[in-house]
Amino acid sequence: MPADALIRPARPEDAEALARLGRRTFIDTFVTGFGIPYPQADLAAHLDKTFGVEATRTALAEPGAAWWVADREGDLLAFANAGPNGLPHPDARPTHAELRRLYVDRSAQGLGLGTALLTRALDWMQAHTDGPLWIGVWSGNLKAQKLYAAHGFEKAGEYQYPVGAWLDDEFILRRV
Repeated sequence: MPADALIRPARPEDAEALARLGRRTFIDTFVTGFGIPYPQADLAAHLDKTFGVEATRTALAEPGAAWWVADREGDLLAFANAGPNGLPHPDARPTHAELRRLYVDRSAQGLGLGTALLTRALDWMQAHTDGPLWIGVWSGNLKAQKLYAAHGFEKAGEYQYPVGAWLDDEFILRRV
């Protein structure tokens, strides 16, 4: 991890930068990187709903959730978000912890920020659950699946994640 990057809890004043980073990273990863052909209206609706500034402010204030950012001199390079589980699995409970997002800006990939954020999030999740840990991951993201497997996660199911009206095939991962 770069010596000048600080992993810290996200703050309410990070909402605008987090919204920009989330949008940019989602597009870089899923549209540009994996080439998922989301219809423009579906992509726009998802980005607004998930990474709009007000949506981000609301998410940052969610009770029982936690956010961390990789901050280099005020520039957010990556973030992670964990909270009560919401994945549709018959064994999953809201009292279990879920890693909801782990996003690293393309310019900061390979610096160890994703692993540092994942470690921080997993420690928090372990301390805030009464059961297994959960992650939802896009079925085509083999790199992320390999990272999560290295941290003890195994495939426990599948579901469809909506991006507007488009449905992505996702895997549900669990660590007991």
